[in-house]
Amino acid sequence: MSGKTYIVYDIETAGMPIDSFDEARQEYLLRGAITEELREKKINEMALSPLTGRIITLGLKVMQKGEDGWIEVRSGAFMTDPMIPEGEMRTEDLPSGNKMVLCSESKLLENFWKLLTIYPSPHLITFNGRGFDAPFVMLRSALLKVKPQMNLMQGTRFSYRDSHTDLLDELCFFNPQQSGATRRYNFDFVAKSFGVQSPKEAGVDGSKVGELYAEGKYDIIAEYCLRDVKATWELYLAMKEFIPDIR
Repeated sequence: MSGKTYIVYDIETAGMPIDSFDEARQEYLLRGAITEELREKKINEMALSPLTGRIITLGLKVMQKGEDGWIEVRSGAFMTDPMIPEGEMRTEDLPSGNKMVLCSESKLLENFWKLLTIYPSPHLITFNGRGFDAPFVMLRSALLKVKPQMNLMQGTRFSYRDSHTDLLDELCFFNPQQSGATRRYNFDFVAKSFGVQSPKEAGVDGSKVGELYAEGKYDIIAEYCLRDVKATWELYLAMKEFIPDIR
């Protein structure tokens, strides 16, 4: 088996309750929201920042190259459950056969960092990970005083590829534009274009995650996140075969 390990990961986030912030920060966050529609829009956007949102799910897949092809070493999801006491964990089986580990957000992050130390020099695979997942994980770790085991944002846009393959950067040839040949498309569009089954085809997408989380439907969110991870890996394989220099 090759010594190189590939870790595909994806996060799902949700905004923190607006009333969890003091009056000054609430005013700052809702400034300019003169209608209920604008207020709702700003509140929904809180899930996109690590200062106003939290990681509710982190799905991952660990892959290694064997003599007869790729071998899945492990696959599963960590889920933030506010009812689980700090430091404790509970594992449940998902309908897909994967495991879901329920814990606090701090413990979720600790588990992720610990995983990255198990495998020597893991190579990360993401879609827009440099633009969202990696900085979100880094900053949530800092805010929750969880010590990172590596800098997920090391290097520059053009010099990080030895440790991380961000498929969105590769798809745009590191030259993203609003239109034209290197236009940025969302994951659903790109996956379908490469013949990869979109994780949204099961009827769940990122816009529904916050509502599902509030309803306690953790298994549905975890399965959606793991479909994202699976599709990211399949997209990586499809792109790597035909686009030069993808590591």
